[in-house]
Amino acid sequence: MVIAQTTTEPETRLYGQQTTLSLGNFPGPGRTFGDVPTFVRNYALVKLAAARANHEVGVLDEGRRDAIVAACEEIADGAHPGQFPSALLLGGGGTTTNMNVNEVVAARASQLLGEPVHPNDHVNASQSTNDTYPTAMALTMLDLAHEPLEALYELATALEAKGAEFDQTPHLGRTCVRDAVTLTAGQSHRAQAAAIRRTAGALGDAVAEMHTVALGATAVGTGLGAPEGYRAIAVRELATVTGRDLQPAPDLFDALANLDPYAAIADAGARAGLTMAKIAADIRLLSSGPAGGFGDLTIPAVQAGSSIMPAKVNPAIPEYVMQLSYRIRGAAHTVQCAVAAGELELNIMEPVIVDSIITILADITSAATSFARRCVNGITWDGPRREENLRGALDSWVTLAATTGYETSTTRYHDQAQTAPATNGARHD
Repeated sequence: MVIAQTTTEPETRLYGQQTTLSLGNFPGPGRTFGDVPTFVRNYALVKLAAARANHEVGVLDEGRRDAIVAACEEIADGAHPGQFPSALLLGGGGTTTNMNVNEVVAARASQLLGEPVHPNDHVNASQSTNDTYPTAMALTMLDLAHEPLEALYELATALEAKGAEFDQTPHLGRTCVRDAVTLTAGQSHRAQAAAIRRTAGALGDAVAEMHTVALGATAVGTGLGAPEGYRAIAVRELATVTGRDLQPAPDLFDALANLDPYAAIADAGARAGLTMAKIAADIRLLSSGPAGGFGDLTIPAVQAGSSIMPAKVNPAIPEYVMQLSYRIRGAAHTVQCAVAAGELELNIMEPVIVDSIITILADITSAATSFARRCVNGITWDGPRREENLRGALDSWVTLAATTGYETSTTRYHDQAQTAPATNGARHD
């Protein structure tokens, strides 16, 4: 059946009563559903797959199937962006979000078909918010994780490049912020890169669990209201339109009641954030001074560091990374609380989970990208005190202790420190 392709005027409102009511019920500041086009797109694809499955099992006639599919394709392609004004974070377990999609798809499908298409009876047939929301949410996690993972690997590569560049450059190692033994800048940077790659891998592994979807669970996992065979067809169609290897959740009741896979994503994100913050803090400390601090390395001067002290330059990028890590960890804690707050058969805290994870993933991208491009790429180990600091290395004393004993070496160290303060008493020659 050929559907007439008409266009909507910009001012035409496609969403209906349930969406309108939500605007008064959840008016707070923050993201709207439409502010996350990837979420809108994936929800439309869920509805598209459901329409095809519903036709195959005899629930939808061909005309309504084609109209719904066409409307969903328009939305997935980015059309009608102003039609999704409902708050992303709202009460009711995402029902308003689901109805926002149902209403817009139904209104647009009715225009295309020239006959009524109902948001509940047709667009939402064989579905519930209980299963469509977490399915669209899972697909959104898979899409949004791409950028932060790329950014983390870019940061790791930048650190590895610095490791190669300064592979033979010695610097003073420290433990408990006290002089320790000598290592190279290359060893330090390679260790940092390894940590970033490890956290990126953990985040990727956590996100990969999102390939298992709850579509077909309907109300609380029972599958009530959906014909036999619908679930398998719907997941198959969704895999086709998304190009992803999607699998039905092995236990639908578990899929709706327990959202710990999202806690795993949040925890992996927090791990990436705190690892970046630790490395940023180390670089900030090693570049401190330059006269009154560690002064081992120099980082790029990206902007003025004071409005009153001339020539002062601050470690702005490391401090940016550190602050983003605090917000990442706060958002991860929110996810943990929300995952634990689900009662009985359904966790209705999904909106705050998706909102928080969006923050986590966006902040990881910003932190890792800025850190790599605006700081790490420009690091040089030409600090004014690097060579001087090396005089405090305890390498020779560790070697001496291995042959004469710890107590003897310690005594000789203190004796030399008293007689040769100008050299810090650190070298045993």
